[in-house]
Formats: sequence, C-alpha cells, structure tokens
Amino acid sequence: MLSKLPPRERQIVDILYERGPVLVSEICEALPDPLSGSAVRAMLKRLEDKGYVQRSESQRGYLYSPAVSDTVAKKSALSEIVRVFFNGSPASAATALLGMSEKLKDNELDELEQMIARARKAKGGN
Repeated sequence: MLSKLPPRERQIVDILYERGPVLVSEICEALPDPLSGSAVRAMLKRLEDKGYVQRSESQRGYLYSPAVSDTVAKKSALSEIVRVFFNGSPASAATALLGMSEKLKDNELDELEQMIARARKAKGGN
C-alpha cells in the first residue's frame, strides 16, 4: 500500500504517522530535504486524492493526518515484507525475528507466547 508511493510522498506520510495531525509548515520543517510550502501542499492534495491523507480545519489552518490507521498500515507493510523477503511465509518471518531473541526482553517473549497460544486457540488447535 504505502510502498507504492513515490519517495517524497512516502516521506510526508511517514511524518504524519510519526507526529499525528500537523500543519504544512511542520511537515516542511520535518522533511530531510527542504521543500516549499506550495510543493508540500501539492503533494498533500495528491495524497488526499489517493486516499492516504485527510485534512481537517483548525484555528491555525489545515491539519493533515493519515487517512489509514497505523494498525492497518503496519499490517500492510509487514505483509509486503513477508511476501518479498520471506517468500510469503509468516512462519519464516517469525523465525527470523526469534533469531534475534537476544534483543527481546522477557516480557516481549511472554507476549509472543501468549499470542501464539491465542492464534492456536482461534484456529481450533490445542
């Protein structure tokens, strides 16, 4: 989904996910390579037309935010990574993550165990 965006548009959407609703001036300040306000507004309009961005009025001007929840965006991005790098296998992706277990905290490992148990239960397993 977001991976199909041109790099500059993707940078803008990433800023919106990181910061929440922001003004054009705040987006301009956050970009690694400066763009004019009018260039950013033009990209925001395209992103709005594509359904990636929404705007709302505030006392300070239009506030821009992602139109897709971060949960949906994360799931889409992760699905793309699993498809490209792990041949579509979620188990291979999980195995790779668990291979980094030295970086996982005990509570994170506990949470993963609970998620696996819930997934088994939802599928009717033991």
